[in-house]
Amino acid sequence: MHKIERALISLTDKSGIEVFASELVKLGIDLLSTGGTAKKLRDAGLTVMDVSEFTGFPEMLDGRVKTLHPKVHGGILNQRANSDHQQQCAAYGLCNIDLIAVNLYAFEKTVADPNCSLADAIENIDIGGPTMLRAAAKNFHDVTVIVDPSDYPLVLQEIKATGNTTLKTRFYLMKKVFALTSVYDTAISRWLEKVDIQTNNYFEGE
Repeated sequence: MHKIERALISLTDKSGIEVFASELVKLGIDLLSTGGTAKKLRDAGLTVMDVSEFTGFPEMLDGRVKTLHPKVHGGILNQRANSDHQQQCAAYGLCNIDLIAVNLYAFEKTVADPNCSLADAIENIDIGGPTMLRAAAKNFHDVTVIVDPSDYPLVLQEIKATGNTTLKTRFYLMKKVFALTSVYDTAISRWLEKVDIQTNNYFEGE
């Protein structure tokens, strides 16, 4: 069993993250993060590498592109026991990302505002978050993925015991990811069904 060495943390719901992340650091796990999450962790005195430094590319397009990069997704999706995957990782300088703690833009909260425009709603459709979550969940044999802060204690307990989480726990966490992304996409679809693009000119300039 390989040990967890690197975690990527990018959260809308930051409850409990300072304690969780500080425990990861004590266990020798390096932290990657973005934006407000990185700031919150640094404010707590933790050393964090920005994802932009990790990938060598800045955040761009008004923050629409932050984590959509082969160094992130290759680090998540490579199968540790697959020698061909490992040769490709070595050839392209990809480093493993073993733990993902991510939750999503608050789309439902945004559209609950009766003054929410279509433009506001669209900007609160998370792209990078679900992509990372689905990648980590697909590779649950090797990657621990957390969408719910209530799972922090279980994950820490297991890492402290063995350096990694159990397959049983990773499978449990994987199922929570697909349940979440299913609900998230359904909420977006249902809200958009109520929009008449022909009669509701929400975008600036239209």
